Amino acid sequence: MKSVRGKRIIAAAGIAAVLTTAAACGSSGPSKSSGSSAGGTSGATSGVTLQVLIGSSGDAETNAVVAAGNAWAAKTGNKVVVTPAKDLTQQLTQSLAGGTPPDIFYVDASKFQGLVKGNALADVGEKITDSTDMYPNLQKAFTQNGQYYCVPKDFSTLALEVNTDLWTKAGLTDADYPKTWDQLETVAKKLTGNGVTGLVMSDTLDRIGAFMRQAGGSVVSADGKTVTADSPQNLQALDYLQKLAKEGALKFPKQVDTGWGGEALGKGKAAMTIEGNWIVGSMSKDYPNVHYKVVPLPAGPAGNATLSFTNCWGVAQKSSHQAAAVDFIDYLTTVDQQMSFAKSFGVMPSRQAAKAQFTQQFPDQAAFVTGADNAFGPVGFPGFDAVQKDFDSKIQGLADGSSDPKSMLSSLQKNATDALSNN
Repeated sequence: MKSVRGKRIIAAAGIAAVLTTAAACGSSGPSKSSGSSAGGTSGATSGVTLQVLIGSSGDAETNAVVAAGNAWAAKTGNKVVVTPAKDLTQQLTQSLAGGTPPDIFYVDASKFQGLVKGNALADVGEKITDSTDMYPNLQKAFTQNGQYYCVPKDFSTLALEVNTDLWTKAGLTDADYPKTWDQLETVAKKLTGNGVTGLVMSDTLDRIGAFMRQAGGSVVSADGKTVTADSPQNLQALDYLQKLAKEGALKFPKQVDTGWGGEALGKGKAAMTIEGNWIVGSMSKDYPNVHYKVVPLPAGPAGNATLSFTNCWGVAQKSSHQAAAVDFIDYLTTVDQQMSFAKSFGVMPSRQAAKAQFTQQFPDQAAFVTGADNAFGPVGFPGFDAVQKDFDSKIQGLADGSSDPKSMLSSLQKNATDALSNN
């Protein structure tokens, strides 16, 4: 089952071993390259051992990061120890509290502000080659008080996944892929019946927040200083979703005995779902015979919008090897290496320079990349996790009327304001 955020890197992979990359002796790398080819600097310190903590999705991701460490080590004469966390948040928190953090670690966008507040991150975002080539919304996700702290690792956006066999069976064609809310409602109702629900979507702000954005709403202001949850735009989004739910055209995974949207789609209980590109690997592995297509989310009253989920390569403020850490991250974020990661474990490159190459090699995922142009990141200020948990617990109640959209937003406004005031 996927986490509510749906991101690979939060869950533990269950790999306890610490994997150490081989280091080449006396080898120095070439001069610093552009972001489109292999990195590594001739001026990088040799003989350094970097500790890297990752929240791995499994063997494929762990092995890919280890392989990248091997390659960089061979260029620079350094060494990399990659530790796949059982619980990334817990292990990172403990190491930071103990004063012995890893040199490099995954940072989720929703945890970023808390790490900045705790003075845990070194300001290294602008130190890599072509740092401004990262998608602007990803750079923004890791910028605080004008400082671009860490380098986006990869990302995903939400899109609409459609079971094409059920689509065709319902008499729908490519021309019917929904581009508006009205069209989404029409096809969802048409696809519902005989044990199939038109749209099954996870009951979390990390899905329905896309509809809020499409209506022109938000949970916090653009500068992050004001809570804007209780708005007419957000109410319009919740009212729309409640209408679909009451019509039976929208259900949440538990209502169809599944754990997440991908499972509902794979088991034929949903004709459509809304997920990020992590669904691609899951469908290929678990439901290889299910035919589906990925299309952009339909536009709302305020236009096109989706949500993005990203992580960055963070460098510890207390690391004594910051120069080597930046050099390794420079290598990890070249176009070639990001494309290697894309092939190995299905992530999307955070570099805009890789967009054409990625869409050419993975044309079925083009809608995810297109979403980067109108994507919004998660709310990330410290304390919001508990606020969101309370809000998420009420979403399923939209279906039976036990939750009132206006009351939900009023509560979200109050709770988020209280949490923000503590920051």
